[in-house]
Order: sequence, then structure tokens, then C-alpha cells
Amino acid sequence: MTTTVLYTILSLSILGAIMAVILYIVAQKFKVYEDPRIDEVEDALPGANCGGCGYPGCRGFAEAMVKADDISEFNCPVGGNETMKEVARILGQEMEEKDPKVAVVRCNGTPQNRPQTSQYDGPSTCAIEATLYGGETGCHYGCLGKGDCVEVCEFDAIFMNEETGLPYVIDENCTACNACVTACPNDIIELRKRNKKDRKIYVSCVNQDKGALARKVCKVACIGCGKCVKVCPFDAITMENNLAYIDPVKCKLCRKCVEECPTHAILEVGFPPRKKKKEATEKQSAESQDKAKN
Repeated sequence: MTTTVLYTILSLSILGAIMAVILYIVAQKFKVYEDPRIDEVEDALPGANCGGCGYPGCRGFAEAMVKADDISEFNCPVGGNETMKEVARILGQEMEEKDPKVAVVRCNGTPQNRPQTSQYDGPSTCAIEATLYGGETGCHYGCLGKGDCVEVCEFDAIFMNEETGLPYVIDENCTACNACVTACPNDIIELRKRNKKDRKIYVSCVNQDKGALARKVCKVACIGCGKCVKVCPFDAITMENNLAYIDPVKCKLCRKCVEECPTHAILEVGFPPRKKKKEATEKQSAESQDKAKN
């Protein structure tokens, strides 16, 4: 009996040792080498795992950059230029600074501008509502108002304004992670160049209907008149599908297009209040009179 037990233990020990050797050989043969720089790059990233870089988390982004010969096209919107400079240093590459961006809501369809024409009683998400019908107003292009963009934002940078029924972006919190852009089924949110003092000029409309129809469903819709295109001295405005678009890179914030737009579809944000033309004319006249007297 004792001999049988000893033989059993010895056999199992020998079998275990053989299996361990086999597993070691297999592990060495199929071992995958992982570049240690991946860990360094991942540590340099902010760890938000937001997907704004276009990769599944910071680890996936780090792996892609380490494998790439050139990282100039890569960008971490949360970490910004400082983070990308550190990544470039680790990988022994150079990195040009990129213009920071911020999310912009291109819809001004408040209840005053875009009256409600029906009531939606389904699940309270923009994604589902967009698949069922065109929304609760006559405009099938604008904001659906269910807050999908708010739900996906991990940085508390966007909320639904109860008064306007539209999403509102808190610029200082926005990291341009692109989550809200992806979540919006009507594509009314876009990332635009962040200017000094968070000043912006953009067409707050995505309605592609012709002028009369667009204006009928929303008072501040772009009617495709083209006046803004003609007045822009920097060729920053283009017209496509009955809709004007202001290139944020070419735009020099001169605001000429804002005054020219007959429906006030172009918004200026972050600028000091304009002086009334009458006051400006009177001031200019007074200055001229003073010069004449002197």
C-alpha cells in the first residue's frame, strides 16, 4: 500500500515536471515581445480613456504611437500639446503644436425660433427618436433635445439648458474628446478651433432645405442667400447644399458676416458688445467737428 502511494506521488511529480518544461518551451516559442516604451507613453497620457484620439483607450493609443514611424498625425485632445510633446520626447520624435479645439453646438432652434409641432412619447434618447421620425418641430435637422451628448461627456463640459432646450458647452471644461460629436445623430455638434478668449463666429444652423422652407420652420435658419460669402474678405465662408459654413481656420473673426446675415443665423460669441451705429456716427461727427475747430 505504501509503495503504491509513493509510486503515485513520484509519477505525478515527474508528470508535473514534464508539463512544466513543455509549457516553458511553448511560452518561450510563442512569447510576444512588448516594447517597454508602451508603458512609458501610457503613463504620459492623461488616462481618461475617452476615445477622443480614435483608439480604444490610452493603452491602445500608446501602442499605436510606439509602432508608428511618424506620430505627427496623432493627437490626444485631453492632454493637448504638452502631453504630445512628452510622448514625442519618449519616442525620440518631434511634434508640432496643434490648435486646441472646443465643441460647438450648431443649432439655435429655441422654442421662440423653432416652435414645437408634435410630441414624442418614446424612449428619451436622441438616437432612438432620430430613427423613428424627424423630431418634435418642423425642422428635421436641428437638436432633438434629449441630451445624448450630455450623457456621454465625462468632463461635465456640456448640459441641457432648460430655457432653450439646447445643449450648452462649458468651454473651460471641454477637452475636445469628440464624444458628444459622435453621440449626436443629427451632427449638429462639431469641434472647432479654440480662439483667444473663447471667441467664436459660426453658422448656428445645419438645415439644408431651400431658403423659404428653412425659414418657415425656424426663424434663425440659414436661407443660403450667400450674402456672408460675398462680404467675407478672407474667403472663409463656403456655400453648399443651401447652407453656409465658416472655416474656423481661415476665419479672422472680423464679424462682417454677422452683420450681413438677414436671419441672424451667424452667431458671435465671446466678443464685447457692439457699439450702436448711431452712437458711432455721432462720435465720429463730434470728432470731425473738434478737428475742424482746432
